[in-house]
Amino acid sequence: MISRRRFVETSAVALAAMAFPRFLEASEPTPFDSTPQEVKIKKQFEPGQILVLPRSYYLYYVTEPRRAIRYGVGVGKAGLEFTGSAVIERKREWPSWRPTPDMIKRDPRAYAKFVDNEYIQPGGPQNPLGARALYLYQNGVDTYFRIHGTNRPETIGSAVSNGCIRLTNEHVADLYGRVPVGTVVTVL
Repeated sequence: MISRRRFVETSAVALAAMAFPRFLEASEPTPFDSTPQEVKIKKQFEPGQILVLPRSYYLYYVTEPRRAIRYGVGVGKAGLEFTGSAVIERKREWPSWRPTPDMIKRDPRAYAKFVDNEYIQPGGPQNPLGARALYLYQNGVDTYFRIHGTNRPETIGSAVSNGCIRLTNEHVADLYGRVPVGTVVTVL
């Protein structure tokens, strides 16, 4: 006889498996590859939309029905990740940056040069936002989450950021040139 606990556990696993979106065409699992490449997707999404699947470390820019360009990304650490939909309302090349007050509070040692001042780090190769930034807004309000480049390309394919979605500088420059302000971004 199946125990109540076992029933609840297996039911939860089954429901989670059904709820996980299946965007890609069925294929053999492949090792992580951050190189941008054209892929087929299952669901019908509007061309121009961006989808991010943090658990697989990929961002998809839909180019036409059932087709997308896939980029490898780094994502937010557990508890800091962004989920939901947003709109790109600003774009910047070599953006300036300042950590949020919560970031400074969580790790004052890492952000020591920002403690008790208004210092803003100028854009450039040492800036954590990298070469380009796409600013995510919800209902006209800045979420403080970004899709941006990075000065730490080795973090692509991992969950290490304070919530932002990061690409290599080369890849974010490519994406930046493709997406206009007003692009819808969905992070699942």
